[in-house]
This record gives sequence, structure tokens and C-alpha cells, in this order.
Amino acid sequence: MAKDIHIGDEVAITATVRRRVTEDRVSVSIPSYGFPHSIVDRTSTVKKGQPIELVGDVTHIDGEWVTVNFGVPVTVNMDTLRLVTSYKPPTRKAQLVDKAT
Repeated sequence: MAKDIHIGDEVAITATVRRRVTEDRVSVSIPSYGFPHSIVDRTSTVKKGQPIELVGDVTHIDGEWVTVNFGVPVTVNMDTLRLVTSYKPPTRKAQLVDKAT
């Protein structure tokens, strides 16, 4: 889906709700991630099988595998991610080195 993902970008992935674990936690299934993942969801309107969007920042890229921080690091395939906002480093207003006198 998105091949122009870089470290620091904000990305989203669509996960599927598996079941409600407690009254404030939901177990979700993330595509290309082989483990169940639990997220905090205080709304009581989430149903089993409903898609839910998770948003996080990219912390590591290794070929086609991307590690995204959703509160905990999750490594998924790059094709399952959607770019939300691209990272733009801060610009400097003053030079780092003083001018020679």
C-alpha cells in the first residue's frame, strides 16, 4: 500500500475486534502480526468482528517489515499500513556555529 514510509511517520492500520477482555480492554487481531493484541477502549459500542483503526509512529524499518509503536512496539508488513502524516524534522532558525569574527 504505502512504500514511502519512513521513520517518524504517523501510520494507521485497520485491526479487527476479536472480543472484549474486560470492560475497558478489547482484544484485536492485527493483519500480518501473529499475536493477539489488547488495546484500551472505554466505549461499550465495539462488537466482535468490527474493524478498528490503530494509529502509531514508525520506529524501525527492516526491508518490508515495519515496527510501529501503538503503546507497545508491533512489527507488521509494510503493505498493511496507511500513511497518516509524514514526519517533517524541525527547522532551525539560527545556525549552530557562530560566525567568525
